[in-house]
Amino acid sequence: MIQQKRWRLPPAEKIAIWRRWKCGQSQHKIGRACGRPHPIIRKILLPCGGIAPTARRRSKLPLKLAERKDISRGIASQPPIREIARHLHRAASTVSREVARHGGRVGYRAYDADQQAWNTALRPKRCLLAVNSELRDMVASKLILDWSPEQIAGWLKAQYPNNESMRVSHETIYRSLFIQARGALNKELMDHLRSKRRMRHSRHASEHGHSRGQIVDAISIRERPAEAEDRAIPGHWEGDLLAGGKNSYIATLVERHSRFLMLIKVPSKETEAVVAALSRHIRKLPATLKRSLTWDRGQEMAKHKAFTVATDVQVYFCDPQSPWQRGTNENTNLLLRQYFPRGTDLAPITQAQLDQVELRLNQRPRKTLGFQTPASKLQASVASTV
Repeated sequence: MIQQKRWRLPPAEKIAIWRRWKCGQSQHKIGRACGRPHPIIRKILLPCGGIAPTARRRSKLPLKLAERKDISRGIASQPPIREIARHLHRAASTVSREVARHGGRVGYRAYDADQQAWNTALRPKRCLLAVNSELRDMVASKLILDWSPEQIAGWLKAQYPNNESMRVSHETIYRSLFIQARGALNKELMDHLRSKRRMRHSRHASEHGHSRGQIVDAISIRERPAEAEDRAIPGHWEGDLLAGGKNSYIATLVERHSRFLMLIKVPSKETEAVVAALSRHIRKLPATLKRSLTWDRGQEMAKHKAFTVATDVQVYFCDPQSPWQRGTNENTNLLLRQYFPRGTDLAPITQAQLDQVELRLNQRPRKTLGFQTPASKLQASVASTV
């Protein structure tokens, strides 16, 4: 029987792996740099959820190796324990327990005692969610509803302002999910995270975008009304196409003031089909919610003039390769990837299914809204303008 080779990485190499991971390098790149297969790199990263473990350090309070050597030499010359303790400027009880714990006067060895003390000193503190079952159940129930850890933490703070025991940071929730050794939250709950990742990636790891086409007679975003820029009143929208597999698409519209989302099924990204689908939905809105639409340079809005004629809504276009000018919509599209991962065929998805996802996101509290929901924010703003 052939046994598989077992990899045992020295501590210095593990430290180098974690350092490269925090710098944003991929598992394959780290493996090539360290001369290891990338599955071995994954075995190092995955148990910790991609979160580098804290380096262990010796406390200043326990006995040090040098002191244990003095104890061992003192025992050999057989003075009283109190005399040994006085020489070390330690309590006699400390030295007495040290000797009794590690073999007594006959069997005490400084190096063995020091190593045993180091091994038994590892007592990880149980995390908050492992201790507080009520809080853990509350967090789990919100994760099932696809709330993000940050939304849960903000909602708990607003819901229980006078109860510290019912608060938890979003970082604790993430760590309890990624580091399963904590035994707090089931790993199945990770499926409700938007990214679907099983471990944390470095903030330095990023993706690069791509350029888009040109639009004839496009009106620049710089000519957009100031009221749209400062989000003072509702009715200004940002739009885009969310791409799926097999050339399938969904149109997304996000209202800038409230972050209210509308999802629209489109048969293709041809400008006629997109403009017709958008026009049907926009015409259903009240006049106070039909002020402007900001789009990128995609050719799906080439017939923007026909859209404006049909809806009386002016279309403004971002500068080329400037997605931050339409940041609300870009962020919302990232939220949608939780429900429609990249590569998903969007063609079989019905408008009714899109409405369900739309409802779920519009009823989810947002940090940028003070943890109000987009639905309640839009309703309040529309009521105030009537």
